[in-house]
Amino acid sequence: MARRAKPKPTRRLLRKGRISELRRSRRKTGAERSIFSGLRPNAANFAPLTPVSFLPRSAEIHPERIAVIHGARRYNYRQLYERARQLASALAGAGIRSGDTVSVMLPNVPAMVEAHYGVPMLGAVLNTINTRLEPATIAYILEHGEARALVTDREFAAQVAPALAKLKRRPIVIDVDDALYSGPGERLGRIEYEEFIAKGDPSFAWKCPADESSAIALNYTSGTTGNPKGVVYHHRGTFLESVGNIMAWPLSPKPVYLWTLPMFHCNGWCFPWSVVAMAGTHVCLRKVDPALIFSMIAEHGVTHMCGAPTVLNLLTSTPAEQRRSFDHLVDIQTGGSPPPAKVIKGMEELGFRVTHIYGMTELQGPSTLCVPQDGSEKLPLEERAALTARQGVRYPVVEGHMVADPKTLQPVPRDGKTIGEIMVRGNTVMLGYLKELKATTDTFRGGWLHTGDLAVEHPDGYVEIKDRAKDIIISGGENISSVEVEIALYKHPAVQLAAVVARPDQKWGETPCAFVQLKVGAKASAEEIIAFCRDQLAHFKAPKSVVFGPLPTTATGKIQKFVLRERARALQ
Repeated sequence: MARRAKPKPTRRLLRKGRISELRRSRRKTGAERSIFSGLRPNAANFAPLTPVSFLPRSAEIHPERIAVIHGARRYNYRQLYERARQLASALAGAGIRSGDTVSVMLPNVPAMVEAHYGVPMLGAVLNTINTRLEPATIAYILEHGEARALVTDREFAAQVAPALAKLKRRPIVIDVDDALYSGPGERLGRIEYEEFIAKGDPSFAWKCPADESSAIALNYTSGTTGNPKGVVYHHRGTFLESVGNIMAWPLSPKPVYLWTLPMFHCNGWCFPWSVVAMAGTHVCLRKVDPALIFSMIAEHGVTHMCGAPTVLNLLTSTPAEQRRSFDHLVDIQTGGSPPPAKVIKGMEELGFRVTHIYGMTELQGPSTLCVPQDGSEKLPLEERAALTARQGVRYPVVEGHMVADPKTLQPVPRDGKTIGEIMVRGNTVMLGYLKELKATTDTFRGGWLHTGDLAVEHPDGYVEIKDRAKDIIISGGENISSVEVEIALYKHPAVQLAAVVARPDQKWGETPCAFVQLKVGAKASAEEIIAFCRDQLAHFKAPKSVVFGPLPTTATGKIQKFVLRERARALQ
């Protein structure tokens, strides 16, 4: 005899009149009770995000469009895609596997563009090394990042050779012997780059990463104290950062992008991927040469470029006989310090439009930009420059951005006066620091990335950095923003570059010490500079000492304040 089926729970509860229990049984999570809960991601509607995917699309749509220019060399998109796959194939043939680190020590040459695609096509991690580093730090990076291969330009042999000699395990070394470089430097490996990729298959079947959160790049911080930290980027973050560049600037279709920004710096702010996404042209540049920059802008119709304020200074200071006029507007992004009014004016007169951005290595590139408001172009220059000097508002791909108390995580008032720390969270934040769990945890405390940059937020929501936490000068109990003093210094007609740091003082604890690099042929005394600042600032904020001479800068053009702090401490 067949058993009677048990009543369903709903029917059983209704029979017993237990309506309240029935209602409780239906109180499930939103996902469980939603009519959409049965629809899930699958192969048809989900693919891991990766910026590598931009290249095959552009190669498919614009195979004959010029993708890379380097001297007399030209590669179209079909060739760039083939060369990237050849690099991936050749690396695989050399034993490089998914998760391995491939380091590169390269200037802005075609091999550097190709590495941004060929290396991650394997699932390997691209480590771009600052070309101005000394052998000990290069050796540390290669050792710490466990580099399995190194692609290096002959120009840097004097730094790389002793670095390799320090390693316990030597990586595969591939030399780039660029025809545009004729200076000293021996080959350090057994094979040259062109010969190496010739072994690869131009039809190499690569795959997107299974996990979009997997590592794509490894970048090292400047390491002003101790060893540099290894900052790990991920496929999802770099994809969205690349898209953010396109949306925020914006980067128009078919841009012609001149590489005045080193690609080793934050993977060129992710523009190696952004430019390809828009099927643009990369114009390579081994080093920043103002005369060459003007020539390339005119010859190739450059539309976009990036660089530190020092690059802008170089361009505005270029002698007239070395300049070439051009008949179109060139957009340039700058970050690191606010562009002074006279620099903005000089750049505009030359045919450039300046956009101020803010970012850091841990943010995979720019995170905010100073979006111009409607009608701002009609404002007087000084007023417009003051607005442009702000770091601005968050990128459209940045989920969270605030100026807050670093302990309580409470946002500061939007009054343009109360100082807090810039904090960011979202998809464009790094995965973390390689092999440094404590440092990662500390930086991510409270669910935010703590930048260490001190800023105010204005009533309109625009952020303005006042200083790095370590750069605030405390004089007689008063906080002095070094940035505020630097802005005053840049207004002096004789000043080319300026930086302000704390100098120990027995009476006041610290006083502002200005390091000033004058324009070629210009003259000024320390007394004149101090008096000039006192006319613009509260007197206690004006420099008490001025040191003249060239300022030390990084390869990206940032002034090395840690070097200046040591000099200030050594002053008698």
